[in-house]
Amino acid sequence: WERSMLVSDIKRTIREIPDFPRKGINFYDVTTLFRHPAAFRSTVDRLVERFRGEPIDALAGIEARGLVLASCMAYGLGVGLVMLRKPGKLPGETDGEDYALEYGTARIEVHRDSVAPDQRIVVVDDLLATGGTAAAAGRLLRRLGARVEGYAFMVELGALGGRKLLDSANVFSLLQYD
Repeated sequence: WERSMLVSDIKRTIREIPDFPRKGINFYDVTTLFRHPAAFRSTVDRLVERFRGEPIDALAGIEARGLVLASCMAYGLGVGLVMLRKPGKLPGETDGEDYALEYGTARIEVHRDSVAPDQRIVVVDDLLATGGTAAAAGRLLRRLGARVEGYAFMVELGALGGRKLLDSANVFSLLQYD
């Protein structure tokens, strides 16, 4: 493997696990990409280059794998990092947003003081599937006064239509699966 990999080579480092978390679901495990130095570097470099030069103040990473990507990207872009976490994980005053899942509901939270009025933010997560988590992140950040300038994903499962739930034309995914 070269230091800078082709997108097709990056895609091959992601492990597919059939029937997880239940029968009929094909799970894309990006942790195998994270442990591959050349694939991880190439992925982050490509995500950083996509947003370089755009008017962004911070990246908002969604727990857990989105935080990994967002922190690397924020470093590369020289911008701040906002952490979107599961309930009970942040020690300061938080605000949150509930959202629907196929099998129930979930919630993400953020420190209220980590978002400033009119702060320009791109939401980052590892995978865009149905779009519920990313859409909830956008609503939460806007409610706190931020301007959501776009969304960045390492992987998009296009057949699930999650892009339609997002309120920005600026949605980027590096790798697509149908």
